[in-house]
Amino acid sequence: MSDNADAAPLVIDPKRRIIDPHHHLWNRPGFGAYTLDDLWLDTGAGHAVEKTVYIECRSFYREDGPAELKPVGETEAIAQIAEQSRAAGGKRAIIAGIVAHADLTLEEDKLRDVLAAHEQAGRGLLRGIRHSGARDSDPSALTIPGRGLPDQYAREDFRRGVKLLGKLGLSYDTWHYHFQNPDYAALARAVPDTLFVLDHFGTPLGVGRFAGKRDEIFEQWKLDIAEIARCSNVFAKLGGLAMPDNGFGWNLRGRLASSEELVAAQRRYYMHTIECFGVERCMFESNFPVDKRSIGYVELWNAFKLLAADFSEDEKHALFYGNAERVYRL
Repeated sequence: MSDNADAAPLVIDPKRRIIDPHHHLWNRPGFGAYTLDDLWLDTGAGHAVEKTVYIECRSFYREDGPAELKPVGETEAIAQIAEQSRAAGGKRAIIAGIVAHADLTLEEDKLRDVLAAHEQAGRGLLRGIRHSGARDSDPSALTIPGRGLPDQYAREDFRRGVKLLGKLGLSYDTWHYHFQNPDYAALARAVPDTLFVLDHFGTPLGVGRFAGKRDEIFEQWKLDIAEIARCSNVFAKLGGLAMPDNGFGWNLRGRLASSEELVAAQRRYYMHTIECFGVERCMFESNFPVDKRSIGYVELWNAFKLLAADFSEDEKHALFYGNAERVYRL
């Protein structure tokens, strides 16, 4: 198997059924466009990607109306695009679920109205909410600085909102930085009846003041992930470690990472998380197009297949398909 810039990589295990539970669509300055056609170019490049889950990214917001309802525009737009994906008749990947954004600190009656608006706009595809907690006191070095609130995970109003998601049968996705993992664990313990999905391993950073500290950060990260995994309501997405802010530098060198490079550099994160959570609470994710700046779609899923090579057939199915299907009710 060859992964290099001169030849298209061979697809490992091309008949392996895949659900990609984490991608975005957008058209924004600085990041360019990533449309349904772009998604299909990636998902149709050789791996058997059957379904996807769209994760909110502040795209397609309404330009007017109440502030709390502006994110419903994203759900409306993606629901329409999802219909286009279904019209392909199964020949291409189908957007089968939507995780939208809502301000979970809203007072309960207003939050219920916002969630109901998302439900209606989603045309049966709404599966959860992501109100990310990512926040750094010095975001100047970050390519994608988070917009989390101060002490967001500990806020009483926020916890009340996360609890409401569980009551309504919706999951809670989030993205934050590695030093926020203990706060996230406390949140998961405080709201045990809501299903949580941890995105991107809790984002170990490797730029700015965190550059050159990878091993030091990893040792504390290991402990924090083990603590989060003790919360049985939390599932882990395996991916999103090739963002520029992770600091591996593949986006800077003019040549994307190969599958083997990703495995060599990141195996320890994947294996530790699987060891802590168990195969039954993990799922591979692409985080495209964010990670597309560092690695191609074929190479990324090849890397996942290399990482999972020693698992049983049932375990592979869970990691690549079954757990995402179960968590997001696909």
